Amino acid sequence: MSEQEQIYPPVTSELAEQRRNLAPKPAEAFKAFSQSVFDEGALSAKTKHLIAVAVAHVTQCPYCIRGHTHAAVRHKATAEEIMEAIWVAAEMRAGGAYAHSVIALDTIARDRAERERP
Repeated sequence: MSEQEQIYPPVTSELAEQRRNLAPKPAEAFKAFSQSVFDEGALSAKTKHLIAVAVAHVTQCPYCIRGHTHAAVRHKATAEEIMEAIWVAAEMRAGGAYAHSVIALDTIARDRAERERP
């Protein structure tokens, strides 16, 4: 892949319009759902976008990372708050691997027990 090629194409108004035109009802429903989710509620819109920035890093969606980072900044999130949310995501991702290690340890113990059975 040359340097000019990108794995993720840039979002353009033409692509966004094509996506809407190909499936208008789901596109409109998703837009309304998204707006509803990020409206002020028990959590502020800023907090919701900080959560979204963190989740976007776990799901590794570059479009989501960029979009929710922009939205968090528009809602007055600081660079420090954004980075801290990303660190929370990193810890949760690493923590999941660590927590699931008990499955490997349990499997090892079961395999040993089965091999040692007469």
